[in-house]
Amino acid sequence: MMNSTIGPDVAKAAEILVRDYMAVTPKDSVLITADTRSDMAVVDAVMVAADNVGAKTVVNVIPPLPFQGRLADPYISEPMAAAMLACDVWVDMTFPYLAGSGQWDEAMKRKRGRYLLCADLKADSMVRMFGRADLDALYKVHREFIGLMADSVGKPCRITNEAGTDVTFINDKAPYPKPRRAKDPGFYTVPGAMAMFPVYDSVKGRITVDSAFHEYYTAMPSPMTFELDGRIQTVTGGGPERGVMDRALRRAGSGNYGYVIHFTCGIQPAARYTGRCFVEDQRVIGNNAVGLGIPFWQPGGGENHPDAVVSLQSIWVDGTQIVDRGAIVGPDKLAKFAEGLLPRYS
Repeated sequence: MMNSTIGPDVAKAAEILVRDYMAVTPKDSVLITADTRSDMAVVDAVMVAADNVGAKTVVNVIPPLPFQGRLADPYISEPMAAAMLACDVWVDMTFPYLAGSGQWDEAMKRKRGRYLLCADLKADSMVRMFGRADLDALYKVHREFIGLMADSVGKPCRITNEAGTDVTFINDKAPYPKPRRAKDPGFYTVPGAMAMFPVYDSVKGRITVDSAFHEYYTAMPSPMTFELDGRIQTVTGGGPERGVMDRALRRAGSGNYGYVIHFTCGIQPAARYTGRCFVEDQRVIGNNAVGLGIPFWQPGGGENHPDAVVSLQSIWVDGTQIVDRGAIVGPDKLAKFAEGLLPRYS
């Protein structure tokens, strides 16, 4: 690795990731996991930032995993498995990623490590996610939105978009919190997306997507549509990607099509949709990463589910419109916080 290749914007973004968001201290042992397709400028920058803090840092690089979740277990080496249990901070840049694997589950149960899922974060995406964003402003919106959803458990929700998405569901309780900083052991994601969890068998209607992460991440050559009545009933469109999605759905659903595990709402003002970075594309304002499979709390469930990206959604909660074609329009406090989401270019 050549640290001289790290640009100043990437270095700055890595410092924010390490010092601010992941709250790394000199007492921490930091593990960075990557694969041979990872953007090594990002890997280098995070390593240098952690070293600058005074943390003890190691980078483990592996061949790309063929699958995520527990399907990745046979491909995880003993040295990697040992490292996953022996760190205080773990920044994962593998894609497919290590989250949801058996050893990841064991690491989370031990309540030592603070795990950050970075997946396919590229250098330019890294700059936009951490270097061009006001994380405090993002969290104000996130906290208000999650509070709204927590107060609306059991209420009907609806999501639409101009591509043909029109789906309803009953809102469920979030299975885990998402704080401003990763100060405590647990699972963390890149800031900029707010999760919505449906009662898993209540989702009905149509979801039309622009891109998807099934075995890899790709833009759809033509729109792909899922018809749902509890379970996914049919998958149409998507050109040659439909066959790949079919395989991924059946792996995630123990041989059958599964359910919607989660919806999200992107709020990252600096994010740009490129069709090349799953982590960034789903955080574009108004975009939605829809998780498909079996929830991890159900028999046969896990993190080996495909995700698909819906663009410029509108959202209603209990009959009140919250998002209009990507823009947050209510309630008043949430909309006011959302007005403060402006990218930084200096």
